Amino acid sequence: MKMVCFQSMMFILCIALSWVFSAAGPIQVSGYEGQAVNISCSYSQGYESYEKYLCRKECSNNDVLVTTTGTQRNRYIISDDTGRRVFTATISDLGLTDAGTYWCGVTRIGKDIYTEIRLEVGPADICCKNSTRLQSYEDSSVSFSCPYEQSDQDNLKYMCRGRQASTCLQQALITSDTNQKGRFSLTDDKVTRKFTVTITSLTVEDSGSYLCGVQRNSTLDVFTAADLEVKEWCCVKSSELSGIVGRPVTIQCPYPLQHRDNRKFLCKGDDRKTCRDMMSQSRFSLQDDVSSSSFSVMIAELKAEDAGMYWCGSDPQWRVGNYTKVQLSVDVAKVLSLGVIVSIVVVLALVILTFSVIMIHKYKCCRAPGAEVSVKRNQRKAAGAQEVICEADMYENLGAAAASKQMTLNLDNDDSLYQNFSTEEIYCNQMYIKSKR
Repeated sequence: MKMVCFQSMMFILCIALSWVFSAAGPIQVSGYEGQAVNISCSYSQGYESYEKYLCRKECSNNDVLVTTTGTQRNRYIISDDTGRRVFTATISDLGLTDAGTYWCGVTRIGKDIYTEIRLEVGPADICCKNSTRLQSYEDSSVSFSCPYEQSDQDNLKYMCRGRQASTCLQQALITSDTNQKGRFSLTDDKVTRKFTVTITSLTVEDSGSYLCGVQRNSTLDVFTAADLEVKEWCCVKSSELSGIVGRPVTIQCPYPLQHRDNRKFLCKGDDRKTCRDMMSQSRFSLQDDVSSSSFSVMIAELKAEDAGMYWCGSDPQWRVGNYTKVQLSVDVAKVLSLGVIVSIVVVLALVILTFSVIMIHKYKCCRAPGAEVSVKRNQRKAAGAQEVICEADMYENLGAAAASKQMTLNLDNDDSLYQNFSTEEIYCNQMYIKSKR
């Protein structure tokens, strides 16, 4: 009888001891549909060599999912770290029906030691209903502001691309453990309970959905969503301007009101990142008109090499909306055509002037009937004067014409006779002779 009482007391003590281990409260574990979850259970010293297992429901033989003696069974894997006295059971390819209560067990003589596990399984659908929209431009930067609860101050924060909450932590672009990773940086302000993720040197490929995540040890992680649009530089304000070599040209550059005190600039180059500041050159002068929120740059004595792409703005961060792209073309052809026109005009004027002189002389020779040209003969060969009349009168006086012709022949034979004639008389006489021939 005493033996029966002793056994009964031992049984009650074992049950009591088993409930002491479970009285610490259940361990909360969470995972997402289609993903895997790890369930870690610690045990006391002295049980390193004992069998461990994971079970459900009443933990009968049929309820055991996996043991350390089998290590793997279907979707379940178990491993035992005796150094840390922690064994871990992994459930892969989670389903919504996997949510519920589990038990971590340590096999021993009498009642096994149990630890209660409560597993929460979240759906694998896209997170989240609400999203913040952000917009920026390539090569600039953007910052995501992610709020969290006060209870999450010391929890891990992270960011990933996409909307798949179940894989966000595994595919995190950056976490609060690293703070800086390539183009990504993370800062945590525990006073305002917000962490900020900044992406620099943006590209168009950075456009898309992002999730800010806060890890929770006992429940599912919490997220805030954002959608980012990165615009190309082709969409900046642009204008075209033309000028003529040797003349001045003015480039107009508007700027936002908040940039009135900023340094204004103008640089030249096909790429704004490598463009050359032109304000150091004496031919370039800048004038700021605060009233119209714009400034102008005048280029004096334009040169052919001044043609090209210019960038003017007031924002050292190179944000697209705060500057203007200007394509300047320099026209040399207008200068050349003006020279050609002047040359043509001069040539035509000379031709007209020459023609007019010839016509005037011809008209003076033949202006009216009875006009006479007195031809003096050489004192040695002729004593009189012979009249020369125009073509209209020559038919009436054939004798005079013959005498004049004879006189011309004598003049051809004796150069000394020209000394007695004026230039105009010789010209008119020659014109008459040619007309008669």
